[in-house]
Amino acid sequence: MRLRNLAFILILTFPDIRAIAADAPGSAPTTAPAADLSAFILTPPAPASPRINGPSVFGVRPGHPLLYRIPATGNRPIAFSATGLPPGATLDSSTGRLGGAVAAEGTYPIILHASNASGSYDRSFRLVVGDTIALTPPLGWNSYNVWSDQITQDRALDAAKAMVSSGLIEHGWTYINMDDGWQGERGGDLKAMQPNPRRFTNLKAMVDLIHDMGLKVGIYSSPWVVTYAGRLGASAENPDGTSQRWPPNVPKNKKQLPFAIGKYHFVTNDAAQYAAWGVDYLKYDWGPVEFPETKEMYDALHAVNRDIVFSLSNNHVQNMFKDIGNVSTVANAWRTTTDINDNWKRVADDIGFNQDKWAPFARPGHYNDADMLVIGVVGWGAARQHSTHLTVDEEYTHISLWAMLSSPMLLGCDLTRLDPFTVSLLSNDEVLAVDQDALVKQAVSVSGPGPLQVYRKELEDGALAVGLFNRGSDSASITADWTQLKLTGRQTVRDLWRQKDLGAFENSFSATVPPHGTLLVRVVAVK
Repeated sequence: MRLRNLAFILILTFPDIRAIAADAPGSAPTTAPAADLSAFILTPPAPASPRINGPSVFGVRPGHPLLYRIPATGNRPIAFSATGLPPGATLDSSTGRLGGAVAAEGTYPIILHASNASGSYDRSFRLVVGDTIALTPPLGWNSYNVWSDQITQDRALDAAKAMVSSGLIEHGWTYINMDDGWQGERGGDLKAMQPNPRRFTNLKAMVDLIHDMGLKVGIYSSPWVVTYAGRLGASAENPDGTSQRWPPNVPKNKKQLPFAIGKYHFVTNDAAQYAAWGVDYLKYDWGPVEFPETKEMYDALHAVNRDIVFSLSNNHVQNMFKDIGNVSTVANAWRTTTDINDNWKRVADDIGFNQDKWAPFARPGHYNDADMLVIGVVGWGAARQHSTHLTVDEEYTHISLWAMLSSPMLLGCDLTRLDPFTVSLLSNDEVLAVDQDALVKQAVSVSGPGPLQVYRKELEDGALAVGLFNRGSDSASITADWTQLKLTGRQTVRDLWRQKDLGAFENSFSATVPPHGTLLVRVVAVK
């Protein structure tokens, strides 16, 4: 809301232009070509000296493989070391990869060190060995919003290579997740789901290659007899696990598929196979999302000697909210919405600014998932790929809002076609730190109804992240009042996208924000 009697006004605007593509498929572009978007980059380049990025905490279960790669920018080579590693933990000094296994539960304070020819950097870090994993929201990529159900081994490997070559890996982006479509038939020694041999020549070898890059791998399944894309799920009507995919004499229309839980369950078989392959993340997709199937898969994943992040999808018409108290005790993440697309109304009105009721359930290891990011080149299948229909300002809002929500951030774009502007959106460590903050306190609106929104998010170090969001169609001045933010006294305000201090202020601060744009700041008391 716009407040009266402003103490001051900061004129800080983002460029009010349209995105690369038109607002609707087939219409004429309404903006400059992609090459010109470099003019709208706000993220400063990383320095030559080393800087350790990513979360300040990482969780692993006792005795399980420790897999964490220290994300760090700066000129290579960088030498890594650590003070305070617990018994069983190892560190590769050239790659920055933590490995080994730690048997004893506990919280281990560690100091991470990085040095190169230009300088050195130290970072406090906590390794928490216990039952809770994914202590900050997962960052990575999912195949569906660019390839639909046409994921292949080559496409997954290409995405992993691009995650590395683009430098996103140095900012904490970690997961390469295969969505629906990887599945073939059930079989093997474990009577588990096997990959489609026409798409995957050797899934275990692919996982090993991606791990060797310092990344992790995710996979997809459903407790249904078949998935949304018509592949076999984790249950069946036959004791051997092979189910008839379509009823007899019924055309192969997705609307006719038998979306139901089968008589025979192969959840433990599949979980054991995922662990044998080295999988690190499972997206489990069906509707309505209910606790019995959730708990069944959680128990199966918990029984293997590997940490596998457990993410639930999808929340059709908010069917899960009535059972979220139970579901949130075992799942690491759960969708709070049906599928996203690259449309402002969908991103903002339907999803992003409609999350407050979920806030009480967010905490370390358990996240409200606002669905994948729709920036860059998206398309839901090779023939439909296009640059996002979001404007530049809308893309800044998209990333800022998901960070404020402590949502998992899974890229839905073609990583092999990243442009410098998109990379800049994904490599701002001060913005990502809001999402990765260890307190995991989801932001909520403190401004009431209306197009001008102020969001408040508590951070672990006592500071606040504050988002000024303009949902309207005209530029407007937005004020964050200290009373709204539960602050008193003089406060320093820092622009996180520009990584620039704006000064110290009394009582409130204001900014002019373009339509569908945002100003994301960090507010901390002056000492």
